[in-house]
Amino acid sequence: MAQDAHARAAQGSGNASQRAGERDAVSASRRVVLRRAFTAAFPYTVPIMAGFVFLGMACGIYAHSLGLPAWVPTLMSVLIFAGSSEFVVASMLTGAFNPLQVFITAFIVNARHLFYGISMLERFRHVGKKRPYLVFGMCDETFSINYATPVPKGVDRGWFMFFVTLLNQAYWVAGCTLGGVFGTLLNVDASGLSFAMTALFVVIFLDQWLKEPSHLSSVLGVVLSLVMLLVFGPDNFIIPAMAAILAACLALRGRLEPVVGLAGEDEGDGSAVGDAADGMGADAAEDIADGKGADAAGEVHAE
Repeated sequence: MAQDAHARAAQGSGNASQRAGERDAVSASRRVVLRRAFTAAFPYTVPIMAGFVFLGMACGIYAHSLGLPAWVPTLMSVLIFAGSSEFVVASMLTGAFNPLQVFITAFIVNARHLFYGISMLERFRHVGKKRPYLVFGMCDETFSINYATPVPKGVDRGWFMFFVTLLNQAYWVAGCTLGGVFGTLLNVDASGLSFAMTALFVVIFLDQWLKEPSHLSSVLGVVLSLVMLLVFGPDNFIIPAMAAILAACLALRGRLEPVVGLAGEDEGDGSAVGDAADGMGADAAEDIADGKGADAAGEVHAE
């Protein structure tokens, strides 16, 4: 009896040690997955950092020039995170209370995000709990990186997109906060700062023009936008232009898809076990390869 009890206790202790080892393997591999994704994402966001910090400062200073407190730009950058809309909302906060007008204006200004979302449906399909934040944080620059950038081999696609989104928002929040602080400390002339977003869009367009193998979609966008501008005027042309561009792209889908393609669709399959096997972390790879549990290997793909 005593020997049986001792054997059961020893077996239980061994099982507990094995489970602890599996948890340690999972934790180590997860850290490797996150570090690998962050390291891969950061270089792509560095050019955005320079633009976002400056533009965020412009937004913060502009908001202060309208008489808003220094904390308002920071709050908007956290809760709204839509640069052009933040400029618009800042100006509306100083006027009469009209939430319907704010909603309609913000919707029109950001109507392009409807098409961003449609384009990212497949990429967001298997990202788990990260999806709500990826949807919330998808600005123009983040969409451009996450849509067009091939994910490096062995890097989890979901975490790569998450860190691109998080880093870009962090840059914007930092810029808006600095702008709000500097606006209270310095007497800055805010004339022309609202044009900063237009300048950013022009730079993004030129960058895409230089990189894309075919200019058909860009030419369509410019021509159709000009036509809608002439037909509907500067106050009402955005949504008709977006609808016309979408219709034209759908009609020419057969010509556009072979050229543009789905960048990196086969790269970065998100397999944490594959990541470890590719050298993401020797200890984690050895733990999983040594058979410390299929469940542990399956849990590494951090939701």
